[in-house]
Amino acid sequence: MSSLKKTLMKQGMKLMSDPRVMKLMQDERVMKAVMQVMSMPGKVQTFTQDNVEKLAKAMALATEDEVKDLKRTVRRLEEEVSRMQRDRERAGERPGESKSSGGAAPAKRPSARE
Repeated sequence: MSSLKKTLMKQGMKLMSDPRVMKLMQDERVMKAVMQVMSMPGKVQTFTQDNVEKLAKAMALATEDEVKDLKRTVRRLEEEVSRMQRDRERAGERPGESKSSGGAAPAKRPSARE
């Protein structure tokens, strides 16, 4: 792949040194067209991404960004639960036991994995 890139760069430099190409590149209309062509891949990508997100929302699907946010939130909450459990163990409480509940285990809540 790098040899292709080198070859293209070499040919591009040859073209740029040609007086006809240099004169053409000084034309404002040509430069405007070149700039539009160069910006096209970004515009196509943005357009596609926006339409994919609209379609996902219309079909009630989660987008990739929403899934990443949810995973990040779940990971943060799991870390917080682990930290709270460690703090309770250090304080001498057993898991499932609360000082305010008088030792009775709280009702089990369904987890996200069930």
